[in-house]
Amino acid sequence: MIDLTGVSKIYQIGTVEVRALDGVDLRVDDGEFVVVLGPSGSGKTTLLNIIGALDTPTEGSVSVGGRDITEASRSELFALRRQTVSFIFQSFNLFPGLTALENVEFGMDVASKRGVTDPVSVLTSVGLGDRIGHFPHELSGGEQQRVAIARALATGNPVLLADEPTGELDFRTGAQILELLIEQASDNRAVLVVTHNREISRIADRVVEMSSGRIISDGPPQGGKTPLSELHW
Repeated sequence: MIDLTGVSKIYQIGTVEVRALDGVDLRVDDGEFVVVLGPSGSGKTTLLNIIGALDTPTEGSVSVGGRDITEASRSELFALRRQTVSFIFQSFNLFPGLTALENVEFGMDVASKRGVTDPVSVLTSVGLGDRIGHFPHELSGGEQQRVAIARALATGNPVLLADEPTGELDFRTGAQILELLIEQASDNRAVLVVTHNREISRIADRVVEMSSGRIISDGPPQGGKTPLSELHW
């Protein structure tokens, strides 16, 4: 579902060349729950943006959903973001003038997925059944994050990319969200979660650890996969 070969991303900041990614090879199959782990500046978010067609590689090739997007046109990349990839952004990216329900419905409309799932049911599944008519400014940071998660889940797209999806959530709500993400992988979606929280990586099928733009390890969690009920952070 996701296939990167020799991917590098170089930014030119004045006279300084910054290599955000350095020769990354990565494959994620449908049905896999993969956690990308690393500190700030390790290249995690750049990797996510390239997979989601929000950025382009300087070197290497990228295939998502069986389509090589390395040389894709703007319209082809837009179609990929609509129909193949769903994002859970760390910054929420909600529309302030739309209610929680309308934000989810808008995401479904953009993906041409209206009628595929019930947006009210999805919001209820993330604990917001009583907040569907509230605007973002009437919601806490954790509630806004859950709206963003519901919007991504409602599209049903085969690739789900999440940037620190539990960063604004308490443990109980975070565990609820992680359970939903695990279910998405069980439904044969490719789920890629970026985090600096090593505890979350324990529930993954695979842990990809990054440092200085490179993958330094890729394999099962140390000590084996842990049931969600045994997590604590």
